[in-house]
Amino acid sequence: MNDANIPSVLISVFNMARRKLIDLSPFLLLLFCGTVCAAMIVPYMGYFLVEGLGQQPWLISVYSFLVVSLTIIVNRDFARRIDAGHRVFPLVGIAAAGYLLATATLAVFPYLCAVLIMGVLGFGVSSSAVSTMFSLGGSLAERHEVDRKRFNAYMRATTSTAWMLGPAVAFVVADQINEAAVFVLGIGGAVLWLGLWWLVLPRDITTQPKPSANQTGSVAATNHALWIAAAFVFCLSSAHSLTFSALPLFYVQEVGLPGYAPGTAFSVKTFVEVFAIFATPFLIAKFGMRNSLLVTTLLAVVTIQILASVQNYPQMLGGAALEGLYYGLYASLGISYVQSFAPDRPARATAIYWNTLMISSVLAGPAVGFIAQAFDFRTVVQFASVVALCAAAILMLATKLGKALASTKA
Repeated sequence: MNDANIPSVLISVFNMARRKLIDLSPFLLLLFCGTVCAAMIVPYMGYFLVEGLGQQPWLISVYSFLVVSLTIIVNRDFARRIDAGHRVFPLVGIAAAGYLLATATLAVFPYLCAVLIMGVLGFGVSSSAVSTMFSLGGSLAERHEVDRKRFNAYMRATTSTAWMLGPAVAFVVADQINEAAVFVLGIGGAVLWLGLWWLVLPRDITTQPKPSANQTGSVAATNHALWIAAAFVFCLSSAHSLTFSALPLFYVQEVGLPGYAPGTAFSVKTFVEVFAIFATPFLIAKFGMRNSLLVTTLLAVVTIQILASVQNYPQMLGGAALEGLYYGLYASLGISYVQSFAPDRPARATAIYWNTLMISSVLAGPAVGFIAQAFDFRTVVQFASVVALCAAAILMLATKLGKALASTKA
């Protein structure tokens, strides 16, 4: 090829990739809308139970347990259907309809019984949407000849951006109007979600079933590797959930920072997180997934220790930036890593990933309370660093098992 033609070839490749991503942008808009809806409700429900309904804090754990349990069941069932080649269109619609049912009920009947019945049912079913959309996104990326790991990064960046917006909107509305107004806003979000679902998602869209492994030993090894990968995700997600829950109280009560400091730290974290997510395809191509993930995990260990050592506002901002860096890299790498262990059942792997994230977040709350009650919130953050170190050990074990799996297939 003539060297003079190289720039024009590169431009042509870039334009082709851009067109493919533009074709997928309506799907990302649908994912963004559904995630904003979820982000408005998930962190708000605990506040609503205690402040809005005057209930005891332990009811938050009851509500969370019920919602997460239902979501796990729905995710497993939907993943089985997706991997079997069933239509995905109604599954996304069911999730959006569940959200509309819950928000409409609580807007009219903002009472505890409504939360524990219709709220649990509607929000539990609607929480399946993220897992379903990520499972479908991988198939869409293949159809449009977009690298799946790259599109995972775009989807994670979309969800992170939605989480920057959703909680802030919910709490501002609750503060400026009233607690029930958040559910009225949720109705509007649900209608928009359903409208996009109806207009954007093809009615007959399915994922292409993958051929399963034929050898029993290979299947068993794959299952073991998949669950070890899930254990890694559980540990590193638990470490993040522990710090996420403990840091606001640690900054205000123990370090003595002003009340607005945790919100500023969260904004810095999510801002850096989005840029880190977009860097992951380059890291995978340059260093490989496992090496990138191992460095990210070790960065998490160091970062959490730095967060536990914060003494002033500038240190808090620096720690938040590091936290956004490691978590952004992990958020994008982690889902691709788990999916790599089940290429024949990607929806199942995706459901396991999201279920593991939800379980770790639910268990983190009581753990923070127990540790802080016995010691302090700084100890919670330090303990989270140990949990992240366990994740690094599990990742090394998974790497050895992956090599053994490769030799088995050979």
